[in-house]
Amino acid sequence: MENKLVVSPSPHVHSGDTIAKNMYGVLIALVPAFLVSLYVFGLNALILTVASVLFCVITEYVIQRYMLKRIPTIADGSAIITGILLAFNVPSNLPLWILAIGAIAAIGIGKMSFGGLGNNIFNPALLGRVFLLISFPTQMTSWPLPSTMAPVDGATAATVLENMKYNPEALSSVSDMFFGLESGSIGEMSAMALLLGLIYMLWKRIITWHIPVSILVTVGLFTASIYLFDPSPANNPLIHLLSGGLLLGAIFMATDYATSPLSKNGMLIYGVGIGVVTVCIRLWGAYPEGVSFAILLMNALTPLINMYVKPKRFGEVVKNV
Repeated sequence: MENKLVVSPSPHVHSGDTIAKNMYGVLIALVPAFLVSLYVFGLNALILTVASVLFCVITEYVIQRYMLKRIPTIADGSAIITGILLAFNVPSNLPLWILAIGAIAAIGIGKMSFGGLGNNIFNPALLGRVFLLISFPTQMTSWPLPSTMAPVDGATAATVLENMKYNPEALSSVSDMFFGLESGSIGEMSAMALLLGLIYMLWKRIITWHIPVSILVTVGLFTASIYLFDPSPANNPLIHLLSGGLLLGAIFMATDYATSPLSKNGMLIYGVGIGVVTVCIRLWGAYPEGVSFAILLMNALTPLINMYVKPKRFGEVVKNV
């Protein structure tokens, strides 16, 4: 009896992780994409990103301080990430007053109306982006050419996905899609920069591989299977993987802790669902892009996934039926 095991109440081991630590880790992972946006779109990218962060932080502070009567928690970095991701999802010529509306929708509706960090059902940045897309479709689909390519200031062009759907002859090269020298939202163009962010977050164990890899593999296999029967540019899996907001969404928004499943199997189901819905919208829907809608749809299904896909409890005895 002297050697009996005495188990104290949990938690037994502290990992050292905090909300702020993980949030600022995500910010570091976003740096490569931000640097590419500065190179491609110049001062506009900087102004929009800084303004978006300020709008989101101020909105969260005002709601917490004066409406909810709580101590503001803006120092945890979550509002900053929402601001950056919202900016990364809009054109570089978007008027600031429209961006401010998107920030209020993202923080006020997408986050604080559910009770704040950890309680929100939908990814706030994506909710703000979709809110703007529906409310201001013209401004949200006007894509300036990269400053290194524009013949005149303010010149616009279609995105890769728009060309793939309506004008396949005008598609960008794979190298331009990889490095980000194309039209599109501020932070979604460079596959190289976004993959660097993924590698950093996996290395620091901020996220696991399950969600981003399941999304990308699903999109790749789905489009490749269609490409075998119809080898047109619209079905090219490489173009689908490198273009649009797929990488940005799969790496930085689908992996949001509060809106994604808890179990590894649940994450795989969630990722496959996002991949399937994305391809269906891209190929057969009215919009050229479907990542935002796919992630929000699967956000809504996350509680069901958590309910029905659970890890085996420690010590649980499985009965044979």
